[in-house]
Amino acid sequence: MGNDERELYSVGEVAELLGLHVRTVRNYVREGRLKAVRIGKQYRISKEDFAALTGRPVDGTAGHPADGTVPVPAPAPAPAPGHVEVSSIVQIDALGPDAAHRLSTFVTASTQSARDTVDPLRVQTVYDKERTRMKIVILGGAAATADLLHMIDGLLGPDNDLLASTDTSTGGQGADRA
Repeated sequence: MGNDERELYSVGEVAELLGLHVRTVRNYVREGRLKAVRIGKQYRISKEDFAALTGRPVDGTAGHPADGTVPVPAPAPAPAPGHVEVSSIVQIDALGPDAAHRLSTFVTASTQSARDTVDPLRVQTVYDKERTRMKIVILGGAAATADLLHMIDGLLGPDNDLLASTDTSTGGQGADRA
């Protein structure tokens, strides 16, 4: 690029900056969580869209170093006094792949819906097909996290067959909790 300021990042660069797998960043792009432009067979992410995903301000003064390394985005502003952030990991055993996909879509969609909060939830889901186990990692404010956990608990409750799996890989257990 001709100027000193980096305008577009590759999926690999974004993954490295965020400490994520490249596949996860590609999924963010495909799901619409991260805006990107497709150039040929590759995605490129603008620094503004990267900042929108991370919630970090764009540092307009950070130049691209001559050695080719990706500059680290400016740190997020210091939280206000009394700011609370909750980190939660939800593990769900004996969950078939179809049910895990439905739950992941539901949870992701609910966190992307319009909220009147300055600090939106950040959620990542991982499914281990071999162990029929799903993990949901939630980061965010206490109230929003509690609401999401309550919703997940309701979805997995015995009276709800929303996640009842039609596949036989779980031995017919579907979304029942172990």
